[in-house]
Amino acid sequence: MAKVLISMREDFLNKIDELAEDEQRTRSELIRQALREYIRRRNRASSAQYSKSAELIESLLLD
Repeated sequence: MAKVLISMREDFLNKIDELAEDEQRTRSELIRQALREYIRRRNRASSAQYSKSAELIESLLLD
């Protein structure tokens, strides 16, 4: 597994560590899961935007 170095404010990192401890996960697993969720939501939003654009184009072509 590759390693990544990121910078963030210490207070934000403290919040991440608190959440990880509450969920009994490592910091890395919590951040990986958050990024997976971000990517999933972004892909879903992109798909929805693509569908809206396709519907608009279709309606313009059929009019």
